[in-house]
Amino acid sequence: MKHRIVVLGAGYAGATAAGRLAKRLHRDDAEITVVNADATFVERVRMHQLAIGHDLQRRSLTDIYAGTGVTVRLARVTAVDADGRMVALADDHGTDEIAYDTLVYALGSTAADHGVPGVAEHAYDIAGRPSTLRLRDRLAHLAPGGTVLVVGGGLTGLEAVTEIAEARPDLDVALAARDGLGDWLNDKAQRHLRGVCDRLGITVHEHTDIARVEAARAVTRDGREIPAQVTVWTTGFAVHPIAAATTLAVADTGQIIVDATMRSVSHPEVYAVGDAAIAEGPGGKPLRMSCASGIPMAWQAADTIAARLTGRTKFPKAPLRYFNQCISLGRRDGIIQYVTADDRAKPALLKGKLAARYKEFVCAGAAWSIGHPILYPVRRHRIVPTRSEIHTATS
Repeated sequence: MKHRIVVLGAGYAGATAAGRLAKRLHRDDAEITVVNADATFVERVRMHQLAIGHDLQRRSLTDIYAGTGVTVRLARVTAVDADGRMVALADDHGTDEIAYDTLVYALGSTAADHGVPGVAEHAYDIAGRPSTLRLRDRLAHLAPGGTVLVVGGGLTGLEAVTEIAEARPDLDVALAARDGLGDWLNDKAQRHLRGVCDRLGITVHEHTDIARVEAARAVTRDGREIPAQVTVWTTGFAVHPIAAATTLAVADTGQIIVDATMRSVSHPEVYAVGDAAIAEGPGGKPLRMSCASGIPMAWQAADTIAARLTGRTKFPKAPLRYFNQCISLGRRDGIIQYVTADDRAKPALLKGKLAARYKEFVCAGAAWSIGHPILYPVRRHRIVPTRSEIHTATS
């Protein structure tokens, strides 16, 4: 009997976990299935490029996993029975269920509206390909002189607002940030960021909370109105509600609570990685939702699963820490902010064209690693059956 491993979601974390498991386990022992709604791998870190008209490389999941033994199942996950070890699916042909022995939950996240009125009706987001394509179409039809407001001063907001302003200098582009502009960066990086915003003609509204979004404007908490024919909402991410509807232990955020090996604290046959999980990083701080967190989390989960299934008691440790924050500021500028293990800014940084090239290298490397999960030759280990599995197979 093959051990059934089901991976839910094929973003950076899920796709990496599946490929790494295929490299770690002998295919005669393990049956690995990836469930994903989209037939292609989506480079989420490039959605701001897609929004302004760039055509991104299409990477078919079946091509990525060709020859690995990984099966791709195109379907939407509608429910998880963590006690019965079943996943409910839906696709164009109807509904179905798939059973598992080990589950890797990597359904990721979507844009969070934080309950702000008008966001769902009037704002656009770049959290996924369909929503980004809607924004792309709207921007393409926006006449010169049109107003665009990007709400959210984090990494996603900075990349979106600079990309739009650079690609469409004929538009009036603004940014609304709840805090100071890039105030988590070091002083040199902040000065460079302000210089880029000035160069691109971006109006920056610092310490500004948006209380309501309307069709042609956004209204701040203190009653000011900011013109916005297009509002782009980048104020963070929220996980899909599926995990919270299960018996899995979840945090207030709906993220699955895991231990240091990415294993669910309530269901030992379930692992969670990426945005869907809340895991402790250096200094006891939760790892933030990001590609920089999701890929190492996937390494940790895959290596731990392989070690446990093959009878090893020592588990590898992935580098669950941060090294830098990479921010593209259009196609020809950027900031690489070096950080401590717990994500605090160091004095060192790269900026300008060199930083832009560095960021491009990081993005390309992350996508390449999906199809090449291990950079060195590795022996596939055989699974050691448990006593219960031996009894089932012989009875």
